[in-house]
Amino acid sequence: MKRPVRFALLAAAAGAVAFAGIGCGGSDDEGQGSGTTEGKTGGKLTYLAAADTDYIDPGQTYYTFGFMISLAVNRQLLGYMPDDSTTPIPDLADGMPTVSDDSKTITVKIKKGVKYAPPVNREVVAADFKYAIERAFSANVPNGYAGVYFNAIEGAPEAGAGPIKEIAGLTTPDDNTLVIKLTKPLGPLVVQALSMPIAVPVPKEYASKFDAKSPTEYDQYVAFTGPYMIKNDANGKLTGRQPGKLIELVRNPNWDGKATGDFRPAYLDSIDIQEGNEDLASASRRTIQGEGLVCCDAGSPPAEVMKEIVTGTPDQLKYVPSGGTRYIAINNTIKPFDNINLRKAIIAHIDRDALRLTRGGESIGDIANGWLPPGIPGSEEAGGLTQNTDLDYLANPKGDPAVARKYMDLAEADGLPIKDGKWVGTEKFLTIAANADPGKKTAESFQGQMEELGFQLNFRPVPQDTLYTKFCGVPAAKVVFCPNVGWFKDFSDPQSMLDATFNGNNIIPQGNVNWPQLNVPAINDAMDAAGPIAVGTARNEAWAAINRQIAEQAPAIPWLWDKTALINSSNVNAVTNDITTTHDLAFTSLK
Repeated sequence: MKRPVRFALLAAAAGAVAFAGIGCGGSDDEGQGSGTTEGKTGGKLTYLAAADTDYIDPGQTYYTFGFMISLAVNRQLLGYMPDDSTTPIPDLADGMPTVSDDSKTITVKIKKGVKYAPPVNREVVAADFKYAIERAFSANVPNGYAGVYFNAIEGAPEAGAGPIKEIAGLTTPDDNTLVIKLTKPLGPLVVQALSMPIAVPVPKEYASKFDAKSPTEYDQYVAFTGPYMIKNDANGKLTGRQPGKLIELVRNPNWDGKATGDFRPAYLDSIDIQEGNEDLASASRRTIQGEGLVCCDAGSPPAEVMKEIVTGTPDQLKYVPSGGTRYIAINNTIKPFDNINLRKAIIAHIDRDALRLTRGGESIGDIANGWLPPGIPGSEEAGGLTQNTDLDYLANPKGDPAVARKYMDLAEADGLPIKDGKWVGTEKFLTIAANADPGKKTAESFQGQMEELGFQLNFRPVPQDTLYTKFCGVPAAKVVFCPNVGWFKDFSDPQSMLDATFNGNNIIPQGNVNWPQLNVPAINDAMDAAGPIAVGTARNEAWAAINRQIAEQAPAIPWLWDKTALINSSNVNAVTNDITTTHDLAFTSLK
């Protein structure tokens, strides 16, 4: 749910394509879709990366790049097939977890026979998952989402605030059973969050000596359970990782996919992740012209290279939906923007297609009209690509002057300083924007369009991380407009897309991600009621209705459901992963 860190990577990914006119086709096109065809066993793949991953430690990683590596070297309780981001399936869980009628107790059965890679070598047991979650709440293991998805576990401490503590709501009646007790009826949400790396087992007797350090040193000694492992020595030290240069993945000798029900085929013998490829144009051309290569963690190739690929080798290109929404947050608590008519006027006026052009135009994704993007459960129930377009202020992606004038007149009738459909007040409104393209271009487009309505902005470009940590994520900063925010899926659940971002009960002093600070009791109550509903049609419909309620409040300007472009050499059967929006290393093979 909370992805400001991973968002930064996706922002770069979506921003590299800077021209319109690339067709995106359907999944039946050879150059599209996940490509989960059967592969050939053997060979080495090289992945070209610009930078290092954030962490190898599954308790800490939260970058898209880190998730890609984690899925190759680890197994977690639940997972997803690469071309299906909507249906979690058992991985180390022996069947799907069961949820009690009151949605407060989750019982997970653990598969038998799965062993850790050397040097641990022993079988995975339920206590390893209990320890994995407990360590993720500690100050020594700075996990980015433990306090978001798992803070309802009975006895859970404040995330990131102290040493590793036992959590009373995590129990292991036997070696193959994990029981999670919650203080709130959030079972359906927590079950799906067990598809994240926090649900990778961690052997306490091996890891605790590393976890005693602050920060933990386990990142250099990870015990792997997946089909691949990073080269290590007899003590477990990851000798195959040279930060900023290279990560060497080799087969895990203790992995037996068929015997232990692993859905990953793991065709390749080894994978080298070569880092330092900061020249994205060069890395992209090297990939297209070379052999055994895929690219890139820095995202879509530059515009000039994309043109070459589209016209020359389109079968070496795949698009992956990001599973998120980019939007411009309007602070609903600061006057005059607490006035709903004024917010509707702004939304109606803004040319969202012009905003999309700042990131690449139609080729990079669809115009957003709400907060449940394509592929997220509840999106179709909400109306799919046309959700909320029956609301006149969201009907025209190019903006509608007549509708904008209608709501400006209504706002004038409410007593605001408006004349002839234009704002005539003199105050400048604080706007915190990204200081680098394409985000800077998007914010500048927004600024120009607001000036057309008569508004003057106090426009301040800052680095993307500062934008979140010092301004847009801090209510006390009194930021009025945040043009460069967005929310991208951690897993496919509608609550994970809407609860943190629009529930007034989730507004916090630091790290706030309800950027518009929307706080409507009826919406908050609807979310509380929808949270316990089991995964399925009823849950999707409930959250689709909430999506509509949010749109009716006009708290922000949704403008893009974008895609990432990934490329591969001609001799690579590249498979992409709809959850991580990267290549899936455990499904990709050589031809």
